[in-house]
Amino acid sequence: MGRVLFGYTVVNLGCKVNRVEADGFERLLAERGGVPVGEAAADLIVVNTCTVTGEAEKKTRKAVRHALSTNDGARVVVTGCASELSSETFAAMDDRVVVVPKAGADLYLSELEMSGTAPCETPESFPASPADGRTRIGIKVQDGCDNACTYCIVHVARGRATSRPADEVVAEAVALAESGVREVVLTGINLGSYDDGGTDLTDLCRRLLTATADLHGAGEPPCRFRIGSIEPMDVTGEFVSLLAEAEGRICRHLHLPLQSGSSRVLREMARPYDAHEFRQLADFLRASVPSIALTTDIIVGFPGETDEDFEDTCALARHVGFSKIHVFPYSKREGTPAAARADQVPPEAKAARTARLRALSDELAAADRASRVGTVELALVETPETATAESYHEVPAPAGAKIGSLVPAKVG
Repeated sequence: MGRVLFGYTVVNLGCKVNRVEADGFERLLAERGGVPVGEAAADLIVVNTCTVTGEAEKKTRKAVRHALSTNDGARVVVTGCASELSSETFAAMDDRVVVVPKAGADLYLSELEMSGTAPCETPESFPASPADGRTRIGIKVQDGCDNACTYCIVHVARGRATSRPADEVVAEAVALAESGVREVVLTGINLGSYDDGGTDLTDLCRRLLTATADLHGAGEPPCRFRIGSIEPMDVTGEFVSLLAEAEGRICRHLHLPLQSGSSRVLREMARPYDAHEFRQLADFLRASVPSIALTTDIIVGFPGETDEDFEDTCALARHVGFSKIHVFPYSKREGTPAAARADQVPPEAKAARTARLRALSDELAAADRASRVGTVELALVETPETATAESYHEVPAPAGAKIGSLVPAKVG
């Protein structure tokens, strides 16, 4: 007897780690006999939630309400970070809502009993991958965080830092490379804290490079690895040396969250570095890996941020020469020390600073791209027309290049 078809939708909110977890949910549901459909037609809707800011929590509640109103018969499973902190809120929305702790989501979905609407006689009818046509795939290698930044609630929702066994990570990467994936993104809540019994992130990267070096076809470049995000204090000299020696197989692009260019604000955020240390790190990276691209996150309008603090942030951003700044207007997250402060920045000041920093981001991105014009980078073909270079700039795809392949492309 074939498996039973049921329709499912996975609604994913939040970070790259959530995206990888959502891919896993889709894989499990496909194995149970599910097929992806729109929300209105689904028998099961899974909402993978985010709670990093107050705004993120609002979007999460809106997503659950939208699922309930769009489909009056589906079971709605709520999991992820917000479910850890606000389970009663979601459970009270409707009898159809099932709140599943993040750590138990895989088990719940793997044991799920669903009544389907049509038989499926062949496993080949089900998608082999949850990638939805994406050309790069993420591997979650780490979860949780032992830091406690004063604006952040994620360390409460995710718990203490944990690391996946290196053997598991390597096996998953090898399987992806053998299936044709040419760019694998390593993700984690605090990726740089990876530690599997003395195997740190640098050691893990070395193992990944070795294990996947000879899996490609004749004349094809081997798969490469991209670091999803790494905290400045976790970038070691050993890691930088490997980045310089790997010849692009570890993308010479790092996302380093700055959050503020003011040392005073960084102290009040409980970030474990100051502006001078960040500047030194950026200078060291530029000297060691001259072609490196650096992107970042910056919070604008943290409580107590003055005009002078903001100018310090702009000055440091210019010095570093980020190729992209993800600008986040500060949003209060109840339960954090920053949310309880009386010196909240007025909305109009926050909006003006946000607009200025986004304009600076565009200026710096254009400058970084201009510095690369005429150079050739190995690029991942995303569509027949576009590819993503190692530096994470979008470039034209060479004519006839296969989607998902790595090809030399000129930055123009």
